[in-house]
Amino acid sequence: MPLITVQSLSLGYDSHAILENLSFTVNAGDYLCIVGENGSGKSTLMKTLLGLQKPLGGKILVGDGLKKNDIGYLPQQTMVQRDFPASVKEIVLSGCQNRCGLRPFYNKEEKELAQKNMERMNITQLANRCYRDLSGGQQQRVLLARALCSAERILLLDEPVSGLDPKVTAEMYSLISELNKDGVTIIMISHDISAAVRYASHILHIGAAVFFGTKEDYTKSETGIFFLKQQAPGAEL
Repeated sequence: MPLITVQSLSLGYDSHAILENLSFTVNAGDYLCIVGENGSGKSTLMKTLLGLQKPLGGKILVGDGLKKNDIGYLPQQTMVQRDFPASVKEIVLSGCQNRCGLRPFYNKEEKELAQKNMERMNITQLANRCYRDLSGGQQQRVLLARALCSAERILLLDEPVSGLDPKVTAEMYSLISELNKDGVTIIMISHDISAAVRYASHILHIGAAVFFGTKEDYTKSETGIFFLKQQAPGAEL
């Protein structure tokens, strides 16, 4: 049974649809990349999947016992967030807030979870550093550890490598792939279609043309062939 089933979804603002009749499924262990032109509705779709925005029409069904707190989210960073004056450990621990209920403190299990996820992201040596003093790549590792503390079943990532240099981008993609291999289902927005077909298991391309399927089928589709050539002229598919 799919974790998420989207049926005939319409998205937009103030009754103005920017995307209509969208259907796709996400199964446990999938690595789904959402790609498409600017303004096609990628971030709006992400917010709708998270329940932060209501759809104009259609349904989003969840299965396999999936609950809201099973989903972790890594949004795009703003300049204000990049300058946040807290320690790395404090930010990672804050991902456990939804586990605390009415408790005004973190318990032993939550502190151990934060430590575990800092180790997974290789940032334990940064635990007492101020977040705003870190590099962009280090900040993204911290936020990924925080998202894992929030939920380890599904991660929704909105352009997680935006603004990072090529070396750090490759490291971040490798980390995300390792999480997927460890059983975390990934749903990621990406502007880099070439990277999407390199790392993902499935592609959802939205815009004037809509495609949903495996990355292998995407690279053979008219949509995939066209956009891959646009992004990397002369590249072999």
